[in-house]
Amino acid sequence: MNNFVPLRLGAKQILAEIGITDTLNNGVTTARRLAESWDNQWLDLLQNNTSNNLYGALTNLGIFFAVGTLLFFMIQWLKDVIHSEYSRPISALVWPFIVVVLLSNAGNGSMLSSLTLGVRNFINTVNQQVITTANGNLVYQQALNMSVAEEVAGSLLRPCQSLTGEQQTQCLTKASERIDNLWREYRNLYGNQVWISRLENQVNQIRFGTGIVTETNFNSLLGNTVQTTIKNFLISLQLAFQNLIEATMLLIAALGPLAVGGSLLPVAGKPIFAWITGFLAAGIAKISFNIIAILTAAVIVNGPAQDPNANPDLMWFMIFLGVLAPLLSLILACLGGMSVFNAISNTSELVRDRL
Repeated sequence: MNNFVPLRLGAKQILAEIGITDTLNNGVTTARRLAESWDNQWLDLLQNNTSNNLYGALTNLGIFFAVGTLLFFMIQWLKDVIHSEYSRPISALVWPFIVVVLLSNAGNGSMLSSLTLGVRNFINTVNQQVITTANGNLVYQQALNMSVAEEVAGSLLRPCQSLTGEQQTQCLTKASERIDNLWREYRNLYGNQVWISRLENQVNQIRFGTGIVTETNFNSLLGNTVQTTIKNFLISLQLAFQNLIEATMLLIAALGPLAVGGSLLPVAGKPIFAWITGFLAAGIAKISFNIIAILTAAVIVNGPAQDPNANPDLMWFMIFLGVLAPLLSLILACLGGMSVFNAISNTSELVRDRL
């Protein structure tokens, strides 16, 4: 299941010794294989051979914690019985039952691992629906390619700047042929968009302009090399954040047995509540980031991209995706996680009082 918003094209990738078509396809293939690799890692950790892998060892450690904390549980339970507080001992007996059921291993994983994998699949299903809603994936890719297309074209044309005369003309012709393939691929993906024609005209102004192609001409039409480097870095930050969220969810899932094993402690805030909250908060961050990215991309695609006279500097979009959107999604995840934790805690107290 592809849970990443894949990249179609990067400014650095276009400089490789492969065709533009291959570059476009490789961006999607890489994202898909990366998502499949994460899926396989989840299955290997939580479902396949759990008796002999890391999760099996953590499950055994969780059982050890459960046995150790059972002593504290029984002390508190007997104390409540002695003081004739029968309602609390009766309701508290549900916890040993929950711990035993969740940590019992049926061969292909415990009940806890199956539930964890099910919740993860549900989160990914919702995330995938967010990405595919109203062609959100295509809109995001279009906005991203729109923001880096100038630097891609500039990186191919800029080597011609140091040449003169016929050499510069030949260099510009060869570079323009490669850039024409780029426009062709863009049109195959997104149709005959206004922003593609606008960028094509900017390239033609350099190719067919008169006189020497100066640094000012390049910077005014196609940006500069510093912007290319910064945008590549921001794209890398975005991908790093997406993979960090996936790794965080997997780490939290692996620590599930320890949280369950420690839940027999006679305290109000059960470790299992914090574990559930952390897992759901990571899922909220994942979904929130994609919602933010797609909505922001839609603003660009439906706004400046449709104006033939607009020549927007979309560096803000790259900064937003690489820095601000991850921060905002983490803030939303923290707030959502606190709400989930309070809801679970209040519900458990309500159930305990009713029993």
